[in-house]
Amino acid sequence: MEFKEKKSIYVQIADYICENILKGEWQEGDRISSVREFAVEIEVNPNTVMRAYSYLQDEGIIFNKRGIGYFVGEDSVDKIMKIKREDFVKAELPYFFKILDMLKIDFDALKTMYDEYKTKGASA
Repeated sequence: MEFKEKKSIYVQIADYICENILKGEWQEGDRISSVREFAVEIEVNPNTVMRAYSYLQDEGIIFNKRGIGYFVGEDSVDKIMKIKREDFVKAELPYFFKILDMLKIDFDALKTMYDEYKTKGASA
């Protein structure tokens, strides 16, 4: 896993786990790696992984069965989608609209580009 400087590592780990759940790599009820296993796998301090797991647990995305491990929670996909949508609307959409406006890209042109992306680029 490669980390970016602009975002906390624990947030990037949480994002990685969420992406795997959204992609269907991990399903509801699946066990995920222990804190130590995951820390070794991605070469970070176990405390950083624990912070990511705690955040995801607080959001109801994963849960802990004491002595057994961490598991993907019920409705985790819906919970992740809600969080990601809220983050996108707050953080990304205003900038996106600003760029559209500066470049004079209207919604019809944007829709055409998006449709092309969905048919060609999404699978690339």
